[in-house]
Amino acid sequence: MKATHESEVLIIGAGPSGLALANILGMYGHSVTVLETLDRLIDYPRGVGLDDESFRTIQTLGLAEQVKPHTTPQHIMRLVNGAGKTILENNPETMEFGWHRKHSFIQPEVDRVLHEGLSRFDNVRVLFGHTVETVEEDSDGVTAVALFAGAEGAEERRFSAQYLVGCEGGKSPTRKRLGVSFEGESPSTRWLVVDVNNDPLGTPNVFLGADPKRPYVSIGLPHAVRRFEFMLHDGETEEQATDPDFVNRMLKDHVPDPSSLQFIRRRVFTHHGRVAGSFRGGRQLIAGDAAHLMPVWLGQGWNSGMRDATNLGWKLSTILRGAASDRLLDTYTSERKEHAKAMVDLSLTFGAAIKLTNPVAVAARDAASAVLNLLPQVKSYFTDMRFKPMPRYTVGVLADPTTLEPGHAAAKLTSRLIPVRTAKNKVSPVGVQFPQPWVTSKAGTNILLDDAIGNWWSVLVWGNSPTDVLPAESLAQLKLMGARLVCLLPETQRTWAEENMDKDVLVLGDHTGQIKKWFDDRPTPLVFLRPDRFVAGACLVQNAPATLNAILQSLEFTADGPAVPASDVATPLVGVTA
Repeated sequence: MKATHESEVLIIGAGPSGLALANILGMYGHSVTVLETLDRLIDYPRGVGLDDESFRTIQTLGLAEQVKPHTTPQHIMRLVNGAGKTILENNPETMEFGWHRKHSFIQPEVDRVLHEGLSRFDNVRVLFGHTVETVEEDSDGVTAVALFAGAEGAEERRFSAQYLVGCEGGKSPTRKRLGVSFEGESPSTRWLVVDVNNDPLGTPNVFLGADPKRPYVSIGLPHAVRRFEFMLHDGETEEQATDPDFVNRMLKDHVPDPSSLQFIRRRVFTHHGRVAGSFRGGRQLIAGDAAHLMPVWLGQGWNSGMRDATNLGWKLSTILRGAASDRLLDTYTSERKEHAKAMVDLSLTFGAAIKLTNPVAVAARDAASAVLNLLPQVKSYFTDMRFKPMPRYTVGVLADPTTLEPGHAAAKLTSRLIPVRTAKNKVSPVGVQFPQPWVTSKAGTNILLDDAIGNWWSVLVWGNSPTDVLPAESLAQLKLMGARLVCLLPETQRTWAEENMDKDVLVLGDHTGQIKKWFDDRPTPLVFLRPDRFVAGACLVQNAPATLNAILQSLEFTADGPAVPASDVATPLVGVTA
């Protein structure tokens, strides 16, 4: 029998989701094999939008400095009507998570950074030219048989792992093998995509042309790349649409001389909006486009795959180290599916508004937008991108801040204690991402929070030492988890705290005042932060032991294996320019 190549996790597909997940698992010290059918990474542009959540994950992987040269931060989007009038502007200026809310990017270059980042890990390998033919699963793991297209002909190779993650795209064989549904729609409208080098326009942002005659898109990308998109009418075939003369006719109202452009590609595609019924079946899981197909309108396809990898990576690591049962993987679907569906639905709705061609509907849309733009609160709702649903987990690795129920978290704080009743903000922070402000420590100034606390669990306490407010039993549990104990306080008190607090406590100074404001608004001075930067629990300090116990129950924590990650390659504790 031919030898079987073994690793802890087998990833099928070397797209962004698979590469990101491989980096996360490699960072935590696990062995990973990535199998890719193609003989190299895809080298043409696809996704064009990278958001702050994804950049935060890239930062955790230690690759932010390598990615930044391939991005344009604060990428503004303007929706214009057929007359060229702006009817909606999307220009969020927040840096809540440490990075600009929106970036344009060159996907092949960023994917290449993710691929090259794997060279840091001796236990991770990417094998191109391997097409998985069959997969067998038993109680101990999975075995995949792949066909390798070598120079001397096809050769079968066997790969075994404890878990398999399919990241093969929308036609995912893994998803089909699991037999899960892929619900949603594929609108009948088709679009011609034209990418060109040496950007002939030079404008750095996005224009969505809601022109009823022919809706279009014009996007300025890094490295002087320009993307145009044009909606095709019924009867216009793909062969016609990719003909150079047809393309030139589409471009003649945008550039003086279309024939002189340096084309990268001309391609017809259809938007899809679909979400799998489950992201897991036994020891096999799906991520990225294999789990959900995202319409392009809000640039969330690439980012949704990164969210999958960020959510799944630390959970697989916890299980592989024997610190939790694999029932933890059920929370991958419960935490990710609903948000993915919300983004699909919003993208389809947004696209429907752009694609209107009925004169009456177009007039109604333009008139409504003119009125709404007169209302500052409504206008800012779109400008600041507050219409985008941020992930909020209500079922998963969580503890309700009011009832202390494990595995669930309501969106509101409802305790009758006076600190809660008098709080400025009664929206629960549990189940959402913790912000990432700049902090100061012994290591230096202007350090992003995630770089300071590392890439695993942490306990954040405002104004006090975790070792002073937590009992010995809780501290022992946190040590088993590998959690970092962190005190956050005004920068004016930092030196005093470093001299007087326990040496195991990381003291971080809040020199911007952003952290103080966050805690001032909420009656939750103690926060349990997951490795993916989501809040698992938040409470008054006297509720910390019960909150921690509830989190451990939701995690199904066993502590049978080493909880501390085998490798911690968070970016160095130096200033990082977002």
